[in-house]
Amino acid sequence: MTKIQAKVTLVGAGPGDPDLITLKGIKAIASADVILYDALVNESLLDHAPANATKIYVGKRAERLSTSQDYINQLLVDYALTHGHVVRLKGGDPFVFGRGGEELDYVRQYGIETAVVPGISSSVGLSGLQQIPLTYRGIAESFWVITGSTTEGHISADLFTAVNTDATVVVLMGFSKLKEIVKLYQQAGRGDLPIALIQNGSLANEKLVMGRIDNIVTAAEESLVGVPAIIIIGEVVAKHQEFNKLRQELVSISH
Repeated sequence: MTKIQAKVTLVGAGPGDPDLITLKGIKAIASADVILYDALVNESLLDHAPANATKIYVGKRAERLSTSQDYINQLLVDYALTHGHVVRLKGGDPFVFGRGGEELDYVRQYGIETAVVPGISSSVGLSGLQQIPLTYRGIAESFWVITGSTTEGHISADLFTAVNTDATVVVLMGFSKLKEIVKLYQQAGRGDLPIALIQNGSLANEKLVMGRIDNIVTAAEESLVGVPAIIIIGEVVAKHQEFNKLRQELVSISH
């Protein structure tokens, strides 16, 4: 009887478009005995798995919190010990608000081999696809990636600091807190700062809404933007090829 070689590989699937996963990620999926995949993973990626691989959806979204993190952690261990190679397929990158570190910590307690295949995080991938540079000489020397909402459901404390930086600020999982974020920037006297919202980035139904802090809530409501969406705040947003056209339209409307 062949001894089972327990292993867990965290694989970043990228921001949605299945073509944005790495070749190494595809190879990991192709060698999997079990795949645990998230809500934001494009399910077409499962076609690369062996025909006899077990595929289990363990998605977690605001409107569907049925799969707890503790349960996922236990599944990783149980399936690795009983089936062999488990691929944990996660949207974006496992280590950018993907709880990848937590899952590795848990799995390692059982002496199970682990590996990581990085993925393209939506924080850098979606801005790039929209040709919005996160850094730009003379405009932004760095970029910050911040969660919009904590585990307790509060706005991240880091945003109170972020309103004062000239760095580009990318907010993930923060669309539901957009009004609160806008208020913070307005209180800091930065209502004229460019901002972009990207919903379903990299997919055919992608939506992009741009504006200024002072008008972005109205623009979002008129455009019917919703989750999942990322927020990009900073002068670099004005580098988008359509931003100046948008600015001219807003000026003409105001007059």
